[in-house]
Amino acid sequence: MKITDSIRSRQVTISFEVFPPKTTEKYESVYEAAKKIAALSPSYISVTYGAGGGRSRFTAALAGQLQKETGIPVLAHLSCVTSTRKTVRETIAAYREEGIANILALRGDIPEDGQVESDYRYASELVAELHEEGGFCIGGACYPEGHIECAHKADDIRHLKEKVDAGCEFLTTQMFFDNNIFYNFLYRVRDIGIEVPVIPGIMPVTTARQLSRSVTMSGTNVPERFRAIVDRFGDDAESMKQAGIVYASEQIVDLIANNVRHIHVYSMNKPDVAEGILRNLSGILGRTYDPC
Repeated sequence: MKITDSIRSRQVTISFEVFPPKTTEKYESVYEAAKKIAALSPSYISVTYGAGGGRSRFTAALAGQLQKETGIPVLAHLSCVTSTRKTVRETIAAYREEGIANILALRGDIPEDGQVESDYRYASELVAELHEEGGFCIGGACYPEGHIECAHKADDIRHLKEKVDAGCEFLTTQMFFDNNIFYNFLYRVRDIGIEVPVIPGIMPVTTARQLSRSVTMSGTNVPERFRAIVDRFGDDAESMKQAGIVYASEQIVDLIANNVRHIHVYSMNKPDVAEGILRNLSGILGRTYDPC
């Protein structure tokens, strides 16, 4: 099933994200966590790629196994800045072999050592190659607050339009903590002629360390309201987890109330967090959830 088939629905859908292990020894535990998330019946599950090939070699295996054994559609990530054209071709072939129909095409993060390949500079190049290859539903990433490496938001949105014009069929945002940022971004991309679905990405931040790392990597603005939550509960693991789930749930409720029907949750391989979100939304979604 292609992601675009799911997001054409007028029903509210929730999807989740997992990441593959770094080592073979951790594969089974990661798969078990992903399977528990799949048991919550999300509209799809995305499986990340990892910078520099660290986790990428497990992406196809995890995505394929998860889709075959659970029946949940999978969106496999593919980043290009640290890959050669040959490596990308091999990964595309592996995805086809695993029955993956959906790919999130990304430039990818620049590794700490700065080592990148010369075959790709932008995600739009990867999107165009996938579009020419055919047979895949192609998604892309977008940045409501602007990409951290782009000085001007207008330039960032112009590059986004190039990516969509190259064949990107839907977009998923980087996390944000203030929904007004998303609503403003949506207005701006529609104004420039980007008409594909834009799925908001919500991250339940459940530890103070997670917040610090996420902000450093993405440059995401943290509202004072959420800073106060971290200041108050950051040293209490259970309280912080609950507060983070509640905050993310409230963001999703506001999005749904404003007619946003499809939401992606960065669940970070945490079935209890995914379940907590869905329990908070059970009345709105008209569903009940058994413990993972």
